[in-house]
Amino acid sequence: MISLAVNETIARAVEVLRENDHGDYTIPTKGLYPFQWNWDSCLTALGLAHYDEARAWTEIETLFAHQWPDGMVPHIVFHVLNDSYFPGPEVWRTNRPTATSGITQPAVAGFAVRRLFDRAKDKKLAAERARALLPKIDAWHRWFYENRDPRGEGLVAIIHPWESGRDNSIDWDDAFERVPTEGVEPYTRRDTLHADPAHRPTKAQYDRYLWLLQHFRALGWDNAKLHDASPFQIVDPGFNAILIRSAADLADLAETLGEMEIAKANRARAEKGLLAMERLWSDAHGQYLCLDRVIGKLVDSASVGGILPVFSAIPKPRIAAIAATIERIAGKARYIVPSHDLDDPRFDAKRYWRGPVWLVVNYMIADGLAASGHTQVAQRITRSSVDLIAESGFAEYYDPLSGEPLGGGRFTWTAAMVIEFLKSER
Repeated sequence: MISLAVNETIARAVEVLRENDHGDYTIPTKGLYPFQWNWDSCLTALGLAHYDEARAWTEIETLFAHQWPDGMVPHIVFHVLNDSYFPGPEVWRTNRPTATSGITQPAVAGFAVRRLFDRAKDKKLAAERARALLPKIDAWHRWFYENRDPRGEGLVAIIHPWESGRDNSIDWDDAFERVPTEGVEPYTRRDTLHADPAHRPTKAQYDRYLWLLQHFRALGWDNAKLHDASPFQIVDPGFNAILIRSAADLADLAETLGEMEIAKANRARAEKGLLAMERLWSDAHGQYLCLDRVIGKLVDSASVGGILPVFSAIPKPRIAAIAATIERIAGKARYIVPSHDLDDPRFDAKRYWRGPVWLVVNYMIADGLAASGHTQVAQRITRSSVDLIAESGFAEYYDPLSGEPLGGGRFTWTAAMVIEFLKSER
């Protein structure tokens, strides 16, 4: 099944992790992303743990050391000065002791910390480190439901596409048209100096990204105001599924460590979220869809965000339907799981989140499918992922039709996911 020797591939993946390791945090890749990213770090910690458990805990601890007083964990921590990335701290102006961005990212930390704990060889160390992180992750989860679910519906909204991790997804196109571009300050992008512009978001999208940033900055980054003030409020099923899974995992871990209040609060969040997810289901697409909260309608866009909910404990019939949807997609794509339905005329095999395959998403989908008994589909995703590495190296993302490596090279979380895939195969 594996076209490269497993040990050799793991060794190469570890090399990538080591070269992007800055001591107590990793960067995604040199040049393109020179700072610490939120969900990158949490998932990278899983790879780090295979050769240095203590270092894996430090990765997540460093991220949470920069948690905001209200509980938010920002999507970027600007540990050093570096002008190779835009927008940098001089644009965000969040006035934090260490500069950060002013928005967040998928809340994968609860899942990552529980997995680190469950696999730990040094249980005493794991209990000590996990116990210290529990209240911080709990505060982040509480922040989500207080600030991004103002009517208590059980599902949270993103207010900027960057929060989703799927920056330029087709899912956002219609809602993004509501975001103005007038008054955007002049800017020079840096990403297109490090990656092919044809593989990156467009200028029109960047103008709107920057308008939202400036709008939130003008409101003083007050999270009590930002949700209602944003013309972009999207309930993303993938984003919510990650939060629900993390809440459930944090509840289990808290129970193990005797922190019953944290366990109870997170169990309630997960249960309420799972019930609320039903309103996002689409029989026609065989997966979940995003909800545009501003207009109260589902978004007719079948992306990987609607497949990701298998990562959480959604009903078994929903998981079976999504597994069938993946099998259908696999008949059209050489590599799976593409970030958008190939039948959609807006599908773009090379442009960031409008078609390419991402191994981190594959990892979460395969994890959920395997846990629910859909092992054949999960193994198919794993095989496809490992084959991509054999053919195209540790890229940021890949063309699902040709396997061409796209975006940044020698990418940290890609390498971490490869270690996870290969170690779990043994």
